[in-house]
Amino acid sequence: MITKTIKQFFWAALLSCSIAVGMTSCVDNDDDVPMNRYTAGKLTAAQFLEENESRVGDFISILKKSNYFAMLSTYGNYTVFAPNNEAFSTYMSSNGYNSIDDIPQAVCDTLVRTHIIKTKAYYTTDISEGSLGMNMAETYIELSINSDAENNNAVVHYANKVARMLEYDDSVTNGVVHIVNHIIPRTSDKLPDVIAADSTVTIFSQALFMTGLADSLMAYEDKNYPEWGADKTSQDSAYQWTIMVKCKAEGADPCQWVQKRYFKFTAFIEPDSIFAAEGIHNIDDLIAKAKAVYDAVYPEDAGLYDNDFKNRKNPLNRFIAYHLLDRVMPYDEVIMRKDCFKHWDIDKCDPEEFYETMCPGTLMRFSSWNDELYINRKGHKTNTEVEGIRVFRPAESGSTLQQAPNGMYHYITKVLWFDTTVRDIVMNCRIRFDTTVLSPDFLNSDRPLYGENKLRGYRLDYIKNWKVMGEKAVIALHGEGPWWQHYKSNGITISGIFDVTIKLPPVPKAGTYEIRTGYTANAERGVVQFYLNDVPCGIPADLRIGGWDPSIGWVADVTGDNAEARNANKATDKAMHNRGYMKGMDCYWQGAAPENALRNLTNNLRYVLTTQQLDPNETYYLRCRQVLKDPECYWSFDYLEFCPKSVYSGETGEDTH
Repeated sequence: MITKTIKQFFWAALLSCSIAVGMTSCVDNDDDVPMNRYTAGKLTAAQFLEENESRVGDFISILKKSNYFAMLSTYGNYTVFAPNNEAFSTYMSSNGYNSIDDIPQAVCDTLVRTHIIKTKAYYTTDISEGSLGMNMAETYIELSINSDAENNNAVVHYANKVARMLEYDDSVTNGVVHIVNHIIPRTSDKLPDVIAADSTVTIFSQALFMTGLADSLMAYEDKNYPEWGADKTSQDSAYQWTIMVKCKAEGADPCQWVQKRYFKFTAFIEPDSIFAAEGIHNIDDLIAKAKAVYDAVYPEDAGLYDNDFKNRKNPLNRFIAYHLLDRVMPYDEVIMRKDCFKHWDIDKCDPEEFYETMCPGTLMRFSSWNDELYINRKGHKTNTEVEGIRVFRPAESGSTLQQAPNGMYHYITKVLWFDTTVRDIVMNCRIRFDTTVLSPDFLNSDRPLYGENKLRGYRLDYIKNWKVMGEKAVIALHGEGPWWQHYKSNGITISGIFDVTIKLPPVPKAGTYEIRTGYTANAERGVVQFYLNDVPCGIPADLRIGGWDPSIGWVADVTGDNAEARNANKATDKAMHNRGYMKGMDCYWQGAAPENALRNLTNNLRYVLTTQQLDPNETYYLRCRQVLKDPECYWSFDYLEFCPKSVYSGETGEDTH
């Protein structure tokens, strides 16, 4: 039983994260950093670079010319990729500069911002492969790993595929420094043009432009997004009152507010060689194959739009759109961040996530198995019902830069279809959406807060798929703090006397579904009336009560792998379900201990909203209205589930994962 009130530990968690951001943020405790090649004692990043001027003198000159050198002398938490002098020599020769003095000021600024991550010190031990975070130029730096055949297959790290990290994990008082042998590449081209420049994906690129979907991938920054006040925190009357602002009054910085709004995208693309392996050698072959597949999935549209490639019901258009997501998805963040995998019980099920694609009425299922990322795989470990399609790791994808300021793309190992197998078999499962996937705005403006004790606030009118109203309403993404117990170590906090309507992702196939919300219960969560398309979902749900309340029927699981224990636990689950509740899942742990599985926590519950017929061609909206007239009440929204009748009423029943 948690003894503190939710108000107390909400403030405690928020204050701890705010103080960490607002005050000194140094890396001067070697216990907190990995074993590295060099620990700089009390040197700042700037001082470390000066001590190595013989190797990185040109980078120092660029830093000073762009006025960023002083920044690296101050408190902060920086990740610096310092190109050596040979890297600058090659860069200048390739771009027609005779010396550092010839490089224009604006180019110097871009070079520096490309090589510095300002928000966190990232070590090579933080991630195996994938994103190390967004740099100051607001593009991702991706880490890939290979082996050096000439040096006993020693591990070699690369930043954005070509910048080999010669020396890495050098800890300094204000972050970490990595010395690289190449300028980290960057482009100002938008995603469709980056794809078009890739000579290995010509068929997909041709189809992308033929369908007009390239135009849908050209957006970047929302120029209508309002500017912030001078303090970079408050924005308008709706945000003047918040628990975050109260934190500031007590001496700590408030919640991080999203400073800019971006539109970003991810494409999963078959190289020409993958198409060829499946008998597709040109655009005409792809058009014919797409027609065969999508006429079977959508027989009502067969033959109606074959020559209208820009029509969203055209088979080729559907094929390309199904490869696209309206959010940026680094390889290692598609399911969750690396540090969250330690909370997942992979003996029970494979980690996974679902996303709505840009093809109307369709979902994509991602899973992780054997440290590989798969699309539309159904199975557990080697027990596979549908094999799925593997996504190439960054190190497998050659040296081509596969990202733009407004997104990135990944190669895949087979041709990707939303065919009848995907619709009827792969998607015939309990579909669980982490709340961060319910709007691209939770991912596009900054990286997720997986496992971080922080809050990030959003402007109410700039959250795609969400309409937020209500007195003193606030929407914030929070990471895992001392008192949160959340799936994937994050959730959405909805506070105030709110009235929020959320456009739901589609169901993959018409049928009867049970819709549930996962949440943590406690005294100040409030009472929420839910509606589906404005039809009330029963009586208001009291989110203040947890498994400790007899009305829910929560009983701790009987331990033991025997029929008696299993039958007792099934009886408890059935009794709870009859009352409209379910325990949390057993595949994700609070902390790293299996005994702290969310299923074992009395305040982690699922609430059954409704059971009814749903159709992929219909749009559904979940309205959530706080009925208590207390502006300090809030809802800790963790995840959403669509469970088809074939699963919850199947022969074996629904699993506890």
